[in-house]
Amino acid sequence: MGDAKLGNEGIEPRADEVLAQLERILASESLNLPDRAKRFLQYVVMETLDGRSHYLKAYTIACIVFGRRDFDAQGDPAVRIEAGRIRRELERYYLIAGEGEPIIITIPKGGYVPSFERGASTASGSSDQGPAVPLIANQTAPDKPQPESSSDPFWSTPPLLLAGMSVLLGAVILAVVVQPSAMKSSLPGMDEGRATIAVGRFEYPADDKELEAISQGTAAEVIAKLVKFNEIVVIDGSADPRGQNQSDARYMLEGGLRNHGDKIRTSVRLLRQFDRAVVWATNYDTDLNVQSALDAETAVAQKVATAVAQPFGVVFSSDARSHSGGWDAYECALAYYNYRRAMTAATLSAAQDCLTSQTAENAKDATSMALLSLTNLDQLRFAAKLGKSPPKDALEVASTLAHRASTIDPQNARVLQALMLSYFFNNDISAALDAGAAAYALNPNDTEVTGEYGLRLSMSGRWETGCELVSKAVNDGAGPSGYYEVGMALCAFMRDDFQAAELWSKMSDLSYNPMHRVVLAAILGASGKTLQARREIEWLNANAPTVMPDIVKQIRARLARPQDQERVFDGLRAAGAELAENLVLK
Repeated sequence: MGDAKLGNEGIEPRADEVLAQLERILASESLNLPDRAKRFLQYVVMETLDGRSHYLKAYTIACIVFGRRDFDAQGDPAVRIEAGRIRRELERYYLIAGEGEPIIITIPKGGYVPSFERGASTASGSSDQGPAVPLIANQTAPDKPQPESSSDPFWSTPPLLLAGMSVLLGAVILAVVVQPSAMKSSLPGMDEGRATIAVGRFEYPADDKELEAISQGTAAEVIAKLVKFNEIVVIDGSADPRGQNQSDARYMLEGGLRNHGDKIRTSVRLLRQFDRAVVWATNYDTDLNVQSALDAETAVAQKVATAVAQPFGVVFSSDARSHSGGWDAYECALAYYNYRRAMTAATLSAAQDCLTSQTAENAKDATSMALLSLTNLDQLRFAAKLGKSPPKDALEVASTLAHRASTIDPQNARVLQALMLSYFFNNDISAALDAGAAAYALNPNDTEVTGEYGLRLSMSGRWETGCELVSKAVNDGAGPSGYYEVGMALCAFMRDDFQAAELWSKMSDLSYNPMHRVVLAAILGASGKTLQARREIEWLNANAPTVMPDIVKQIRARLARPQDQERVFDGLRAAGAELAENLVLK
């Protein structure tokens, strides 16, 4: 038991009790942690339970959880900052929960190895706890831990592109969604079927001329970044203190600036105007000794725009919970993103019905046309998950819609995303990457564009560049949850980092798409864990029987290079999969 730091009172917690407590913590609405911090907490708990707490160093955590490359464990405080945030949030969680929690999970200062103790109500142990289960699993000789060094090349660690992170020493989420009050029958703030956001002033002390300039610059940068998202309408309210031009906006984005020496704290919050509910709030800290004021304004604006307006972001998540229909194009966008979260035949049908009706009524709605293209393509990509064979003309219809949308609005990132995917699955890789590059250039803060473009680059064989973008999307909270993590697993797999590949694969949503289990089976097979790999193949044969008979075709449709295809096939063979050998390139 010396591998973990355990409580001394009463019977030590069992592994299953710790896991159950971890699930309660992560599912709690009172836990104000971003997804990366939640992955951090889950990772250190699981590694400790599996007997690998000696691997829990800043360098390892930065590599596996953050996806950081060239991490300087001595000079970069990112892991320490995140650990401090988790410690504070755990203290707050147990303070709110009271004394009824059976297991206390903490991360003592000075390290990253969690401590597990029984709560006051269970510290003495009770007779109904069942047979003792060892907290720390017995381990065979583990691989040597990676040294804490920042000198390893890109392919030795999971990649990450973190533009502007030197400006943002830590984005602290202060508030999540506040429960909406009773909805009005007529929902305000819809302009041409899209949600409207008014960007107000960033307040500052009246006598601070430096903050006045930064306030104006930040508001202008936020507006410039938000207008690139075609699903919303942006109103400039920064020069309108009385709000006369903001009253019809559905959302109000406002903030404030404070300085402490050379450090500036930018506070931002998003209000839903008709009931004044705060749906999101964040602080960003900037050190003017490190970055110029102009760079700081740009970095904050990028973070705000990404969090607020990205697909599956704050606005879409808030409206998806509260809208009652009748919003035309925006309603259809919400239906599409709801389908992507749920990935069921019913939600796909609802999204397609809405988008088909919308594009019939408004032939110039390029964004809705692009989303409709993606749903047709998804019938091919996710046929096994959706539980029905795709229409024979699904790819043709998707391509026609994407090209039609591009003639209407060629400077629309969502349209270019649809065009990229239609080209890719038609095996026109060069045209696909051109469209993806154009989409990313238009709006690099759109996490879906970033992630999908990164995946296409990777799967076309440009793994280094592509994986950096996929990692950026994951770090920025791209949705749906668990989708891009499987891309990170493939990135690690292709550089023979099987430990990281397995971890990323298990962090992905294995129920989202059976292909995620195919990736895990190949990783486990290639790493010699044949028993676990065979279980994944057995699961696929039992629960998704159409996947493996068609797997050669599916892999070839996704990976452009024969050598990349063969790497996956080798892993699947090692897992015991029976492949159509005559179709596999040797």
